[in-house]
Amino acid sequence: MSAQDKPLTKRAVVSSLIFKFPETANGKPVVALFRRSDKVNTYRHHLAPISGSIDKTDPSPLFAAWREIKEETTLTPDSLDLFRQGKPFTFSDPSIGREWTVHPFGFRLKTKDEGGTGEEGIRTDWEHEGWEWHDPSTVIDSKEFGGVPRLQESLSRVWFETDMGERAGNVLADGLEKLKNDHESGARELAAIALSIFRKVIIEMRTDIDRNRWWELVRIAGWHLWKNGRESMGAAIVNVIVSALTDIEPIIWESSAHPADKKDQIIAVIDRIAQERKSTGAAVSDAFASYLKTHFAPKRDPSAVKILTLSSSSTIRSALLNVASISDIKKLELNVLESRPLCEGVSIASALQSQFEPGPTQLKTTLYTDASAALAAKDVDVLVLGADRIASSGDVSNKTGSLPAVLSAKHVNPGVKVVVLSELEKVAEPGSVSEHVVEENDPTEVISSWKADGVKGVDIIERELKKGDGDNSALSVKNIYFEWVPADLINAYICEEGSWNTSHIKERSAWVGEQIDRLFGTV
Repeated sequence: MSAQDKPLTKRAVVSSLIFKFPETANGKPVVALFRRSDKVNTYRHHLAPISGSIDKTDPSPLFAAWREIKEETTLTPDSLDLFRQGKPFTFSDPSIGREWTVHPFGFRLKTKDEGGTGEEGIRTDWEHEGWEWHDPSTVIDSKEFGGVPRLQESLSRVWFETDMGERAGNVLADGLEKLKNDHESGARELAAIALSIFRKVIIEMRTDIDRNRWWELVRIAGWHLWKNGRESMGAAIVNVIVSALTDIEPIIWESSAHPADKKDQIIAVIDRIAQERKSTGAAVSDAFASYLKTHFAPKRDPSAVKILTLSSSSTIRSALLNVASISDIKKLELNVLESRPLCEGVSIASALQSQFEPGPTQLKTTLYTDASAALAAKDVDVLVLGADRIASSGDVSNKTGSLPAVLSAKHVNPGVKVVVLSELEKVAEPGSVSEHVVEENDPTEVISSWKADGVKGVDIIERELKKGDGDNSALSVKNIYFEWVPADLINAYICEEGSWNTSHIKERSAWVGEQIDRLFGTV
């Protein structure tokens, strides 16, 4: 058997590209490429990203990427930010008997003003004989350039600006930053923002490419909005992008005309979807009102309903205001948990008070600290949760504090109904809840409230944090926004189509997965 006929050894690897962004308006971003040494097994003396195998013990490709970066450059999260992730791809190199599955990542080098080391902190190990900066637009796959196989593709997976063109690329890049830094909007609002960004990208998409490439780049833009905006809110974003792509697709192929000549039709489709989304909230509100009329626990005063909720959700806010207009309900009592650290519970309580119009229903709202969940749950009829993501199993990801509230309510009030109010766009593709992104946020949000309240010992906490070494620190402060509520603790999922159960959720999730595979599987 010749070397060409032997079975290929399959390897999953990470490909980490380190970018340095200009500190002046006139500068351009550059990417670091490392010259592999003569001591490595493959592609000696070729330019490459920081790469390495994904071990079986690695919990994720990103974990492997950070490990390889530290080993090969000494850089850590103190010096780098994860900038973007790229869609994995597979290719074969029979000349060395390998089939590579590449997981690309882009990292931004922090400046010294940001507390980073800058490029002076890069210290390569034996695997490299040097490194150099390159304009991303000049990186090509050629013998003359001297890169490892498919270097340009690895780069383009995280640096889409070159392929999409300056205008569309900048719109998408700015849009991703907007999504990433928005910690106030819920999943539904973020999906609307993502759809608006997608619309602008299509308007600015380059026209000097053929129809197939245009359609591919549009789908790539959709993938990045899903994965590189707020991935923790990705279910709602990918649902709305999938809907747009599905409705756009027939227009692309109905005639031989270039998509650029059909932009008015395409934009009209996106505008229609945006308009239709506005009506789903009302449908959820009506479905919740119907559920309450049928299911809330009988009390001494059957015209009164008592509800516990937390965090801030436009869907919940609309639904509660709708309930307050039901003539059969004379009194609506709301217990709201404050939802630290950003106190979204306070926000929704204030919004309800300001928007509530006095009528046949009396509204009484009581705010509780998060630690008072068990007290707040006493005698309530319904615990209402929103959803940032609903897994195929029916498990729900929602604001941290949701699970303690549910467990407390079930303990002190066994008859309580736990109801999730959510549009169907929050249902995610099939997959384990362990695959869901755990969003670690800035601990300053937690610490700042301690400082504002004059909590004793905050200065010591801050001093110890500055001395810390990442995950090896003796002291850390966690600020995790979301947690999972298991499906077996949930009584109903109220959506625009009525009251659903886990079987409905599983069917919807399968459909979402099929559309994702169809639209993004080949880009």
